[in-house]
Amino acid sequence: MDKDLVNFLQDIVMPFAGLTEADVTISLPFWRRRTIAAGNFYNKQNVVCKDLGIVIKGIFRVYYYDPQTAEEKNIFFFSEGQFIVSFRSFIYQYPCNYYIEALEDAEILYIPYQELQNLYQNHQSWEHFGRILAEHFFNHSQGRTEELLFLSHEERYRNLLAEHPNILQRIASFHIASFLGIKNPSLSRIKKRIQDNNEN
Repeated sequence: MDKDLVNFLQDIVMPFAGLTEADVTISLPFWRRRTIAAGNFYNKQNVVCKDLGIVIKGIFRVYYYDPQTAEEKNIFFFSEGQFIVSFRSFIYQYPCNYYIEALEDAEILYIPYQELQNLYQNHQSWEHFGRILAEHFFNHSQGRTEELLFLSHEERYRNLLAEHPNILQRIASFHIASFLGIKNPSLSRIKKRIQDNNEN
């Protein structure tokens, strides 16, 4: 693995779970690089998610396709520096309920399921990483559920911009509207209201 990728990996996983450079070095033989063209998939619905990835470049959407209505419902976005995975499918190794699609030409660094399990079993520091990872995705999932239950569309929109600051310039508005559970005209009204408030 080249030095830039090693530095990238260290910058993500060391502060995330308190790993050391030595811990990262142990894992280096197991990480792989993958490019995914816009419109292609990191993982598909009804397919087991076999890799834990980190986004080097690009933005992905996680969506559910309803075969009865032919509707796509966006659930999450992943962008640079974030872990990318369908976590329940990954940890239990059963088919995923969602698609994970690249919305731009993208690049990821990933580790296969079995290699990560080997790290968990043989290195306490990586077992600790696994616990922190599980807590991270539990928090991510519950946070999304609570957003849908307790926050207004505008508050969800503001949270999305806080997590992915340049998302408006990178993906089509209908993807954001789908994530918020609204239609494009409602999204336009939210944008205008925020713009008007910022100008006052």
